[in-house]
Amino acid sequence: MDLVFSTDALDRAKRYAAWRDAICDVYVHVNVKADDPDNYDGFIRETQFGAVAMTECLVSQQLISRQKSHLSKLDKDCYYVQFIQSGSVNVLQSGDSFRTSAGVGALFCASEPYHLECMGKVQSYYLEIPRQAFGSRFPGGQAPLAATMSTGRGLGRIAVEFCSMLASQGTPLDAGIRARLGEELMDILALAFDSAQRDEPMSERVVQKARLRSVKAWIEDHLCDPALSPEMIAKNNAISLRYLHALFRLEGRSVSNWIWNRRIELGHDMLLRSDHDARSLTEIAYRVGFSSSSHFSTMFRRRFGIRPSDVIRGKTV
Repeated sequence: MDLVFSTDALDRAKRYAAWRDAICDVYVHVNVKADDPDNYDGFIRETQFGAVAMTECLVSQQLISRQKSHLSKLDKDCYYVQFIQSGSVNVLQSGDSFRTSAGVGALFCASEPYHLECMGKVQSYYLEIPRQAFGSRFPGGQAPLAATMSTGRGLGRIAVEFCSMLASQGTPLDAGIRARLGEELMDILALAFDSAQRDEPMSERVVQKARLRSVKAWIEDHLCDPALSPEMIAKNNAISLRYLHALFRLEGRSVSNWIWNRRIELGHDMLLRSDHDARSLTEIAYRVGFSSSSHFSTMFRRRFGIRPSDVIRGKTV
């Protein structure tokens, strides 16, 4: 993630004022009241996943208030999803009060007044999600105004793990891939919060589908790594190899078959954008994780019914 603000390089006398400006620039207009402004510490890192803005921030103990006067500025019509890594925050909106921590994620709406009481230093992720796009993913087309969910198990755990993975590995990805991951993230979050609100245990199949979506996103991030294997995928997603194979049975194919198919599709897209010479075929084969151009050509012909060289010569599938 890209660092957009830090108090580290600032004189202590200037840190708190700089933070108040930064929080309004990065998020929405709010009032901030720190308990110890003379010893303020904080940072904000940010990256974008299509319509979803993700930030990681460290804040000192303070009260953050978004009031009716701020809403008239019409700065953003969005929801925030909060996943805390350390510390705790009281979220107050529309008469409801939630205490959030590393085990409890929160959803609140920036288009309505709210208060965040940060208890001590708090490090957390915030996901800024367009209100309409997120609401459309809920039954009835509207997300709850404010809600919480457990992040220690089930869909909540999948959601926070997916968020953490994107934060640590998503920034270098192509903008188009990041946009797709943002859509996937909104789907998972909506499913998790909707389940928590209705207090309905999700069936194992629904949980598996959400986990599969998260695993597939991780694979997409490592698709061109020649060392990619089912064992590597299972280890890095904290699941057993047996469970990984069970997840891909939902796809009606093996995990290895899914990987090769995605590599071939990616190779086809690259061929369409290549300079159309013989060398580009070999380069693309290696770039998408194949060990030889002949293997790539064989798999390509099985998938599309034509040779990669036909695409190079200007034919289309």
